[in-house]
Amino acid sequence: MSSDDLDGLSMLDLFRMEAESQTQAVTSALLVLEGNPAAADQLELCMRSAHSLKGAARIVDLTVAVRVAHVMEDCFVAAQHGSIVLTQSYVDTLLGANDLLRRIANTPEQDQGQWADEAASGVGACLSSLALILVGASDAFASGGEAAPPGAVQTDTPARPVATPPGGPPADPPTATHPAAREASDRVLRVTAENLNRLLGLAGESLVQARWVKPFAESLLRLKRSQHECCTALDALRDAFSEAKADPALQAALDQAYHAAFASEEVLGQRLLELEMFDRRSLNVSHRMYREALACRMRPFADGVQAFPRMVRDLARTLGKEATLEVIGDSTQVDRDILAKLDAPLGHLLRNAVDHGLEMPEQRQAAGKPARGVVRLEARHSAGALQVIVSEDGRGVDVAKTRAAVIERNLLNQEAADRLSDAEVLEFLFLPGFSMKGTVTDISGRGVGLDVVQDMVKQVRGTVRVSTEPGRGTRFVLQLPVTLSVVRTLLAEIGGEPYAFPLACIVRALKLPKDRIAMLEGRQHFELDGQRIGLLRAHQVLGVDESADTGAELPVIVIGDHGRAYGLVVDRLLGERELVVQPLDRQLGKVRDIAAGALMDDGSPVLIIDPEDLLRSADKLISEGRPTGVAQDSAVVTGKKRKQVLVVDDSLTVRELERKLLVNHGYEVKVAVDGMDGWNAARAGDFDLVVTDIDMPRMDGIELVTLINSDARLKTRPVIVVSYKDREEDRRRGLEAGAAYYLTKGSFNDETLVQAVVDLIGEAGA
Repeated sequence: MSSDDLDGLSMLDLFRMEAESQTQAVTSALLVLEGNPAAADQLELCMRSAHSLKGAARIVDLTVAVRVAHVMEDCFVAAQHGSIVLTQSYVDTLLGANDLLRRIANTPEQDQGQWADEAASGVGACLSSLALILVGASDAFASGGEAAPPGAVQTDTPARPVATPPGGPPADPPTATHPAAREASDRVLRVTAENLNRLLGLAGESLVQARWVKPFAESLLRLKRSQHECCTALDALRDAFSEAKADPALQAALDQAYHAAFASEEVLGQRLLELEMFDRRSLNVSHRMYREALACRMRPFADGVQAFPRMVRDLARTLGKEATLEVIGDSTQVDRDILAKLDAPLGHLLRNAVDHGLEMPEQRQAAGKPARGVVRLEARHSAGALQVIVSEDGRGVDVAKTRAAVIERNLLNQEAADRLSDAEVLEFLFLPGFSMKGTVTDISGRGVGLDVVQDMVKQVRGTVRVSTEPGRGTRFVLQLPVTLSVVRTLLAEIGGEPYAFPLACIVRALKLPKDRIAMLEGRQHFELDGQRIGLLRAHQVLGVDESADTGAELPVIVIGDHGRAYGLVVDRLLGERELVVQPLDRQLGKVRDIAAGALMDDGSPVLIIDPEDLLRSADKLISEGRPTGVAQDSAVVTGKKRKQVLVVDDSLTVRELERKLLVNHGYEVKVAVDGMDGWNAARAGDFDLVVTDIDMPRMDGIELVTLINSDARLKTRPVIVVSYKDREEDRRRGLEAGAAYYLTKGSFNDETLVQAVVDLIGEAGA
């Protein structure tokens, strides 16, 4: 900040700002010194930071902070002179003192008095621990070391000469980073996030407006071609009149019209050239302005991960392990909102890496590895996206053990689990409550963590993948958008309007031949990479007007993941677009299935789909038994409505047998898997007939028949009972409940059921 920007800050505010910067620098340097105690540049950095903090604390009259910073400075000077070596225990003590300085700085002014009581605040214990380090330095001096022993802990004598103005505090060294000493060229202004968002929105609109010129220029180019054709026609007409020796006055008028048209063509061509040049310049300026506005939202990856090296180090010590965090790509630019959202997920992944992934030192050495494990945190831009990778060189995930845990928790049976690939088994690690640890600790074991990671990734329209290699470690790859302000989408026309599907939620976009559509339990689906994908009309899910199918192929967008995916049939695929996200007006509340809006290149609005919300809407549509077929047949096109039958049976075999039988006779059939499902479907649909079993879970057939006959709207719907029970009393119960027919599964044949249906509701298309 410049001096102008510091006018509104108190001296204590300035101290807090400096303490935040300097203590972070000391933490980072101490973590380096723990592995390399002789790193002179890091010792120098620590010494200067402690000295700067001491001087700044004097200015704001924080005596306790002065004393702590002074003793820390003495320790760093002793290490510089070789009197002591910063062992792991010494680093622990110095990190604790550094944390104490940060707490003192962040204490509200009215509460600063609490630090006067050293016993209660822990200051005395901290100073005593630091004194023990200096005792080591004194012993080294007494035994002939080069370094002179530092002064007593309680004194305020600098460990080296520092210029002190008479009656004032010591001057900061030239390299001090006090905010007021920063150059004006590094000026930083405080701008709210809301201001930045508005700026980026305006820059995006400017870019859209600039793109409008190109299609306008293309329309003028078409006009120029039309005018050229007009000039050519006039020239031919003039030649024809000349050959026919027409009236000279008429010939002169024609010549004049030709020259006027030719002159206007030249003027139009010149203006069109100027417009094209303006288009290039304005688009270039708009792009630059948009990139600059976008850059205002970006921060280096390092800003969001400063605390993680210390966290990994302390956690490893707690567990009796040795670990180092390597941060790669710390200068990678990341959207500030994404960086903020990454804090908790990365914390979970790093704790898992240390707790679950890294072995104990003796185990690592027995396996031929260094005792100290390495955890890597990497950020990079790849193919227009942000990749954040968390990996470690530990034992790796035991896939066989994970597969067994999936079966043990009744998530899958043995046969289904055996069919899963290793990658599919690892996906179960992201389920809430799923943990591979047998005991619960204050660090892990409750199954909370990886589901948080996946939830965050989904919120920002990203993906997360995990891979493992036995004995060599595990790797998590988070694929995220570079910024939340821009989204890469696939545009599709639905009901005559464009909709934008974020690419991150799309499994596949394809043209589906109608002959690949199959039926199962009355629902349409197709096979994609060995997975059965249910088909739905995007029109029905979104609640927009339907359009008739044309051609032998259907445009389909598959959204979801390998465990839950739907194919949505749209009118047309319009291609990929990169859109500037425009939040919807808050007064609208949450619009179902819609996340935000955007502007197209021509300035027209487009709605951006909310993938999770859309999947929930699709689930609801399926559960209510209301999806319509995606491939219209001649009966629908010609307006002839087929009779609709609801088949209710908990046996898949019986359901399919009855459904196929009725479909083959021209009826439109929906199915329900039990009585409760059948009751919900009957109320939601408009069926001409219901065929039901008796023995079913949740609600049996007798209760279903009774409910249908008790409902004012449904009581006119005939019901056929098809049951294995063939006793007379069973037949009587069914008929008394209101069934029109009672057929037994052991005796009825195809014609028996079909004839009963025809008797009750007539032929399918009648």
